[in-house]
Amino acid sequence: MSREMWALVVVGGILALATLVGAVLLAVRVIRTRRLLGSLGVGGKVAFYGALIYTVLPVDVLPDPIYLDDMGVLAGALIYLGRLAHRRRTADRPPPGHAGALPDGSGTAPGQGQSRQIVS
Repeated sequence: MSREMWALVVVGGILALATLVGAVLLAVRVIRTRRLLGSLGVGGKVAFYGALIYTVLPVDVLPDPIYLDDMGVLAGALIYLGRLAHRRRTADRPPPGHAGALPDGSGTAPGQGQSRQIVS
């Protein structure tokens, strides 16, 4: 093989390795979101398991040495799960000025249900 061909093979191998590392890192981040699945509902579970199954199965849009489609599916699942988690947090948080909210905005007091007197 000529020098140019070896250089092309090396660059291609480096790019394939970089996309593999990126796909693995995204898969790890998706797996870490598993603890949120109970509170994210059916849509969160479908996005989580669908992304992992698509990444693991050999049937892909692009051949397996090119992990760009897997990375896209994993990144899409992460974005979707992040938005679901953000919506869940904002829905669970009482609005400012709500009777159960403390003046510092931290929500309810420890030992919920006890009255708290604020002295100024």
